[in-house]
Amino acid sequence: MSPATAPAPPTPAAAPVSAVPLSAVSDGALGLEARLAAVDALMTLRLEEAAVAHEVRTAHLGVDPVDLADVITVPLAPARQPAAPPVYRTPAAALLERAHHHMRTAGWCAGALTDDAGAVCLLGALHAEAGGDQDLVVDASAILLDAIRRRFHDESVPAFNDRQRSGAVPERMLLEAAGLADARGR
Repeated sequence: MSPATAPAPPTPAAAPVSAVPLSAVSDGALGLEARLAAVDALMTLRLEEAAVAHEVRTAHLGVDPVDLADVITVPLAPARQPAAPPVYRTPAAALLERAHHHMRTAGWCAGALTDDAGAVCLLGALHAEAGGDQDLVVDASAILLDAIRRRFHDESVPAFNDRQRSGAVPERMLLEAAGLADARGR
């Protein structure tokens, strides 16, 4: 091949402005602090170049400002969950089951039938779901006390309720009492 017909040698790609020879950074002559400063400067330059490149690549895209108040919404109060279909058909068992659901959705409290936020204790849940039928509340609370005494040997439903640290055990006792009431046909 003659020199006139030989292909031209490839031209090297232009080095970016931030190209710093790694040998300068990793040179043993520089101390640790100087090497860290050089790497920091190198990374800063690379990040600035990337930011400029991103701006150039996305300049044609239209961006509408977003108001976060339109996007992020949270409920002011927790929504009450719909009740599951009743499992128990006897009056006391059904009341205990409804009281369990009421406590689970409204929350549990101690020291009062209800608190300012609407949370209820064991007896408060029974009263809230009984619809004013005091005989049914008495029957259901007697069965609830039997279920509590089987496991905890407490003297009363309020004493048991107030001794708890959370609503998990009272909720479970309402369901156990509902099963007991159903087994008794009450």
